[in-house]
Amino acid sequence: MRDWMLEEPFADAILVAGLLLLAWLTFLVARWALVVGIRRWVKRSAITWDDALVDAKVFARLAHIAPAMVAYYGIQLVPTINAGLTLLIQRVAVSAMVAVTAVSFSSFLNALQDIYERNPEYRHRPIKGYLQVVKIAIYILTALIVVSTLLDKSPWLFISGIGAMTAVLLLIFKDTILSFVASVQIASNDMIRVGDWIEVPQAGADGDVIDVALHTIKVQNWDKTISTIPTYQLIDESFKNWRGMSLSGGRRIKRAIHIDLNSVRFLDAEEVERFGGWALLSRYVAAKREELATYNTERGGDAAANADIRRLTNVGTLRAYIYNYLRAHPKIHDSGYTLIVRQLSPSATGLPIEIYCFTNDQAWESYEGIQADIFDHILAIVPEFGLRLFQAPAGADFERVRPGC
Repeated sequence: MRDWMLEEPFADAILVAGLLLLAWLTFLVARWALVVGIRRWVKRSAITWDDALVDAKVFARLAHIAPAMVAYYGIQLVPTINAGLTLLIQRVAVSAMVAVTAVSFSSFLNALQDIYERNPEYRHRPIKGYLQVVKIAIYILTALIVVSTLLDKSPWLFISGIGAMTAVLLLIFKDTILSFVASVQIASNDMIRVGDWIEVPQAGADGDVIDVALHTIKVQNWDKTISTIPTYQLIDESFKNWRGMSLSGGRRIKRAIHIDLNSVRFLDAEEVERFGGWALLSRYVAAKREELATYNTERGGDAAANADIRRLTNVGTLRAYIYNYLRAHPKIHDSGYTLIVRQLSPSATGLPIEIYCFTNDQAWESYEGIQADIFDHILAIVPEFGLRLFQAPAGADFERVRPGC
């Protein structure tokens, strides 16, 4: 009797060990068939979406179901094992199959996202946030099924308990709920796309959007740092998206130079003749001469008095020169875009002459080069009109006016 009692557990242990070995061998065969075999078939296939399934390891994860199934059905072949232990092993096997199915479906969603983003038309409308919501729902449902299976309780018992924990769940998933609502608003209003240049001063972000997820949006700043912004923050606070500039075909220049008010004066006859010979000013000077002559003649102005007649000014002629210079510039839009050279209100820093125009090259490096070349020329041409640029006195200025120097 004693020998039989010792032999029975030993025999059960051998059977269980054999079952585990069979499960492991089944896993190896399933992985080879689902991974190696399918990978070879995918390489020979002309379609491309199946590559995404392989890269996302969908089939590799499905292979884990095979050993769980072997354990579930194989444990029944050990009749002498305790019935409670058999039931526990089967529950664990079922739970494992449910968990593997959930993880495999999550990998399938990753593959679906990859397939979606391969289309250039949809690449700028990410669905990553929505897929993450689906994943969260799947994981919650899987957790309920696994727990109910292991405890041999109905899932509805746990679902009914969730109702009593609504406040706690809302607190736990507050960021997820806010982010999901924000993601829906961002997608429906087409506020952000991957590749957009955005500025979010509150988050210190200024650069290209590289990822739009459920909870966060990643921005690669111009210094190559990465800023991670909560999705709902873009709905609560303002931000600037430069996509409109990129799509418009032009990029704005809005900058002013400041003229010393003490250098503003009328042009003498010699200067008028000189500027009339400039290609960019010849038409302006001729039209102004005719206009002023007609005006002064009609009102009986005395040319000798000088104070009672209209005359050309150096600052007005400079404005005309800058305007014509920009109209002739090959990198400035000459039609369909605003081009203004105007005076702003004089202040303690002189008379601002503002240039407002659009370049036809939106690339940052090119844009800065165009803008710099334009203002290099303008700053150098100002003295030709008898004008001086305003700037606050520096140390060298005080050295020149110091007594004895």
